[in-house]
Amino acid sequence: MSINAKTLDKTEYFYGHKACAGCGGSLAVRIALKVLGKRSIAVLPAGCMSAVGFNFPQLCFGNNAIISTFAGTASMLTGVYAGLKAQGITDFQAVGFAGDGGTADIGLQALSGAIDRNDDILYICYDNEAYMNTGIQKSSLTPFGAKTTTTPAGKNIRGNLRQKKNMFEIAAAHDIPYAATASIGYINDFMAKVEKASKIRGTKYIHVIAPCPTGWGVASDQTVDIAKEVVDCGLWYLAEYENGSFKINRRPKEFSSVEEYIRRQGRFKHLNDEDIKVIIDSRDKKWEAIDKTYSLQ
Repeated sequence: MSINAKTLDKTEYFYGHKACAGCGGSLAVRIALKVLGKRSIAVLPAGCMSAVGFNFPQLCFGNNAIISTFAGTASMLTGVYAGLKAQGITDFQAVGFAGDGGTADIGLQALSGAIDRNDDILYICYDNEAYMNTGIQKSSLTPFGAKTTTTPAGKNIRGNLRQKKNMFEIAAAHDIPYAATASIGYINDFMAKVEKASKIRGTKYIHVIAPCPTGWGVASDQTVDIAKEVVDCGLWYLAEYENGSFKINRRPKEFSSVEEYIRRQGRFKHLNDEDIKVIIDSRDKKWEAIDKTYSLQ
């Protein structure tokens, strides 16, 4: 039976944490662990989720969990998998939860190595589009135009000048057994992909958009709405890579307004109409490529 809101495990495996109100990352971790269950072993590097989940003497995980080095999420997952396998233990899922900086920047080498070895692990990147835990600095997954403390916005500077790195396609380029994108705005899709990944042997990668109200400049009760809107306006897409092929899970017939999405967020309040046109043009170019190379689910 496919997991849904009615069949989801009622046990809480991530609770009592100190995350900010409306934290998208904490929701992604909570839901993924409810899908995977108590036989999951979580590895978390330096970042928001380790900072809010490991507060001595309190541990906010109901399953086994450990903090890794910032760069070593995937390599520690390999160690967990190899160690338990050596003991003859097989009924477990080694799962990593790392932010965008810990994945696309600092942890990319270890993740690439794990995929190359095809270790039987699940790596989940909760993407809040900046180094939120240490003061909202730019990562390579920060979108064009966003204001951070290292890409300020002023009279002569327009925020981040680089486009967001496509980690999903980078993982797929390794010919990984399974990769997917998700959003906490479409939680059923995310749950289904976590469940599917848990049943596939080898390395699995899921990249889930998980807004940070503090860093994005939105109200704490708008997290899920803004995570849905980024998909609906076409700036993020729900897709899978499996058996050498890409497929798109949701293709909006008409995109909602990019401008309305942008204007809702404090990190983009400095952008003018010309800047927004750059963002829309980039979106349209990407969807042209998607429509040519991805199949429709």
